[in-house]
Amino acid sequence: MNDLLQHPLVQQLIELAFAEDIGEGDHTSLATIPEHSKGRSIIVAKEEGILAGVELARHIFHKIDAALDIKILVADGSTLQKGDVVMDITGNPISMLTAERTVLNFMQRLSGVATQTHRYTKVLTGLHTKILDTRKTTPGLRLLEKWAVTVGGGMNHRMGLYDMLLIKDNHVDFAGGISQAIQAAKQYLQSRNLNLAIEVETRNLEEVKRVMECGGVQRIMLDNFSVAQLAEAVQYINRSYETEASGGITLATLRDYAETGVDFISSGALTHSVKSLDLSMRVG
Repeated sequence: MNDLLQHPLVQQLIELAFAEDIGEGDHTSLATIPEHSKGRSIIVAKEEGILAGVELARHIFHKIDAALDIKILVADGSTLQKGDVVMDITGNPISMLTAERTVLNFMQRLSGVATQTHRYTKVLTGLHTKILDTRKTTPGLRLLEKWAVTVGGGMNHRMGLYDMLLIKDNHVDFAGGISQAIQAAKQYLQSRNLNLAIEVETRNLEEVKRVMECGGVQRIMLDNFSVAQLAEAVQYINRSYETEASGGITLATLRDYAETGVDFISSGALTHSVKSLDLSMRVG
């Protein structure tokens, strides 16, 4: 997390959060609390879940006021119970209250992602299959949300459009077919001296066969296959390539799909359908 905190996009995101919430200052706190007063507050879990973002919270508090004394009582990745005290903050109450909403917004969202991911990974216990996130993330929050997925026990798919070639159905249709798309992708990488993995989305077993005939890819995505169709495709591929299932797989059907032996299952629900974990800050 320490390296992530220094990432330019994360720093910009924090500054944007300050700008939209604090603006020219927390007038309520400035008006009601003596300037040089001292106080203590705590952050408390109001429900069960997986904690993510406590180190980020400390970083945000210290960007507001480096003099705040912060004790982290529960580490990122830990299981929270209702009533657990996550963090103890001592210092200027105006600084605490100025940072409060930004801190909680990040922690609640990231803990929600970690908690959701943990639910999925529990279903896969004992199986070969790993759960992957997608690019269906909150704009601006991708680096942090994908980090929270790993805190919950999941794995990251590509970070963006720049670190992997994923030839999807629209690419195939615009390119004139799977073979044409794969060949163009390989030529593109070679001409630019790029070392990026190629994954190809397939919609049926016939497309899987065409990918394998063409070759030169690392992973085959099996999109919107039924469990029976996925089992047939995984058996046909026979570990010649990595396999990934996607499309319409829910928490209720996850294990059935995983039991086919597919290497990965990707789910946008890890990040796009998340309930934030309920946390609050109160006077200690």
